[in-house]
Amino acid sequence: MSLPPEKASELKQLIHQQLSKMDVHGRIREILAETIREELAPDQQQLSTEDLIKALRRRGIIDDVMKELNFVTDNVDQELPPSPKQPICFTDRQSTLLKKTNIDPTRRYLYLQVLGGKAFLEHLQEPEPLPGQVCSTFTLCLHFRNQRFRSKPVPCACEPDFHDGFLLEVHRENLGDGTRMADSTTMLSISDPIHMVLIKTDIFGETTLVASYFLEWRSVLGSENGATNLTVELMGVGTESKVSVGILNIKLEMYPPLSQTLSQEVVNTQLALERQKTAEKERLFLVYAKQWWREYLQIRPSHNSRLVKIFAQDENGINRPVCSYVKPLRAGRLLDTPRQAARFVNVLGYERAPVIGGGGKQEQWCTLLAFLCRNKGDCEDHANLLCSLLLGYGLEAFVCVGTKAKGVPHAWVMTCGTDGTITFWESLTGHRYIHKSNNPDEPPVAEQPKPLYPYRTIGCVFNHQMFLGNCQPSDSVEICVFDLNDESKWKPMSEEAIKSVCAPGATTSLPPFPPLCASTIDASVTSNEIEMQLRLLVSEHRKDLGLTTVWEDQLSYLLSPALASYEFERTTSISAGNEEFQDAIRRAVPDGHTFKGFPIHFVYRNARRAFATCLRSPFCEEIICCRGDQVRLAVRVRVFTYPESACAVWIMFACKYRSVL
Repeated sequence: MSLPPEKASELKQLIHQQLSKMDVHGRIREILAETIREELAPDQQQLSTEDLIKALRRRGIIDDVMKELNFVTDNVDQELPPSPKQPICFTDRQSTLLKKTNIDPTRRYLYLQVLGGKAFLEHLQEPEPLPGQVCSTFTLCLHFRNQRFRSKPVPCACEPDFHDGFLLEVHRENLGDGTRMADSTTMLSISDPIHMVLIKTDIFGETTLVASYFLEWRSVLGSENGATNLTVELMGVGTESKVSVGILNIKLEMYPPLSQTLSQEVVNTQLALERQKTAEKERLFLVYAKQWWREYLQIRPSHNSRLVKIFAQDENGINRPVCSYVKPLRAGRLLDTPRQAARFVNVLGYERAPVIGGGGKQEQWCTLLAFLCRNKGDCEDHANLLCSLLLGYGLEAFVCVGTKAKGVPHAWVMTCGTDGTITFWESLTGHRYIHKSNNPDEPPVAEQPKPLYPYRTIGCVFNHQMFLGNCQPSDSVEICVFDLNDESKWKPMSEEAIKSVCAPGATTSLPPFPPLCASTIDASVTSNEIEMQLRLLVSEHRKDLGLTTVWEDQLSYLLSPALASYEFERTTSISAGNEEFQDAIRRAVPDGHTFKGFPIHFVYRNARRAFATCLRSPFCEEIICCRGDQVRLAVRVRVFTYPESACAVWIMFACKYRSVL
């Protein structure tokens, strides 16, 4: 068992305040610097973790901290009433242990501290939250060289109380010298920025993307004492990308301290050269793209109305080639199959980019970190992520840009099999469709069946290496031929041109792709919590109608196999286990009784919102408001977790009652 999130957060904040009050960070830094100065020979640049811990023990730092953070456990049983929950101190010890970091003394680290925020003017009138009160929160998410971090949530305010530290490992992959610590010159050539994403979570658990910022950290290499303070102005997203949303105070430090720092002039020159090189590559690609587009229009004037998307704006309003939004992405051991990957993308929430006022759809293609941290996005975000995952599984995958019914712009994914099979993957639902092309010139031998997929037209397809514009006489998906090697049907862009701006490391303006994170949701605990809340809501609803409520736990338990079967079918397209479920229900329902069940699926964990949605269904309302003789109600909730704390929530309401004629 664990503490409620608000209590755990409050406890962590108290400990953090105590450590700050004692200035533990400052004392540790002084002792480390002194130890390195006194105990290291001039030719030796490594200090083991044991040596550092001994130095801290010798000076009494560890003892002081333990005394200050001592929990009184002797009287816990006397002070608290008997409860199955574990004492607070145990939970805290577990969370503290989880936060320990193993530091490799042969590696170089960048310690990034967020020392508060200011000028978040949208929250100027925000009242001070009372202890234990649920309020909107800010969370800061970071990504740097395949490492991801998340701050503790802080209440939204004009001056949010961010006080977090993140230890980022600075290293070079595949250099052939993994034992050598990176020096300042080596680190100067590491052009990866620190991607910072600020997320707001409201009291209902809904997330909003507030800001996305790329921090250039290499200025610390030119600071004399290996530390520098920065003031970072965060700009809004989408239509508000030119409006400031707030300021963060950040401190950067190198560990161990650099033996030789670079001059600020050298650092600035390197950064200027990188910007210049990137700008030139982007300029040349823009010139090429314009020429390609002119040639495409000369094939057929009607091509001007086709959805051929070469550039797309990200959340910061920056135009980037669409090919840069896709890259082969491996999910490690978090996802086992392409179809499971499609299910994961499907359970991420769908939300169109917000727009102020009317005027149709606001276009915004999010960087992957912003999409994952917010846990929801538009169809293009889903399609880019699914295509990246399918490429990681070794499939030949492309993002398709076209329209659905009524000319609504849409993006989906296509895979090309080695036998020529074309499969469409709908990233918003997880459905797969086999495409069979109809030849419009052949006489109809028999009436052609209507395609099952919802797509109407297709303008272009792309992945991380290729971009092809549809130049067939008709852009209708139904009669489209997907022979991508036939240049009379698909006009390709130069792969070299795409590589010059979209290959990893090609330009410093490309956001690196973050790895996926495992789920932090406990499926069993969350399932139980939602189920208890739904039972309470149903009982209250029936009480308002003047009805009593009798729950049957055994019937509730028998619904579990059905929910597991539904999720298995969504993932694999194979139905299994239905016979056993039906047999168990027949045995549980006596002769002369009627059984009714209603399964429903959600991608959020808000029980009250789910219940309100269920009541809008006449079938479900009939079960919840069931009247009759010997009415017994049942509800079962099953939460299936996926990476990034995405989840599929299956709920089944059921009732059995004696049929009275």
